[in-house]
Amino acid sequence: MDTALVVTGLTSAAFVVSHLGLASAPLRGRLVARLGEKGFQGLYGLVALVTLGAMIAAYSQASHHVYLWLPGPGLRHLPLLVMPLALILIAGGVLSPNPSAVGMAGALDRSEPAQGMLRVTRHPVMWGVGLWAAIHIVVNGDLASLLFFGGLLLTALVGAWHLDRRMMASEGERWQRFAAVTSFAPFAALLAGRQRWVAAEFLRPTLWGLGLFALLLLLHPYLFGVRPY
Repeated sequence: MDTALVVTGLTSAAFVVSHLGLASAPLRGRLVARLGEKGFQGLYGLVALVTLGAMIAAYSQASHHVYLWLPGPGLRHLPLLVMPLALILIAGGVLSPNPSAVGMAGALDRSEPAQGMLRVTRHPVMWGVGLWAAIHIVVNGDLASLLFFGGLLLTALVGAWHLDRRMMASEGERWQRFAAVTSFAPFAALLAGRQRWVAAEFLRPTLWGLGLFALLLLLHPYLFGVRPY
């Protein structure tokens, strides 16, 4: 096994552990008490940037010929189906005020705290990243991609679950009311009738998501050396 593959695995593990560890209530509380909220966010962002940069550097040098399964021709175009949804979720998560975001807990007191993409899932960015990572694991089939994208997938979905628990502990009944009308899994609250579809709220995220998808299609061969179509 080449050194870059080992480093990809180690840096991916460091990315996951640092994200989840720094976000854990005991460590986060101690760091916020010492550094302040802005100081903690700065540290968190710096650690994320360094570990992600190390992951990307290692992944770019790793062998992509150690296959766990051979991706057949039918898999090649799956990202064309999944990535639009992933990018719409990410765009919607950025554009919709989320009560779980830093400094946004006051949104829990609105008469309708779940708007826009939060009607689909209360963690749209996390799920968008998770779908993006998962489909790249499936379509590539190699060990390096599993190590790299697997770290992102694990961080996104375990991080979302962890965030639910932390918000429940800190916000109690306020968060419980929000969670009751939203869902962890995409579309679950809508299908269960606990949330309603408001088409006008999804127009802007959809346009942004599809625009990002079109831009990525154009730039993908130049940024990543692979033509996805």
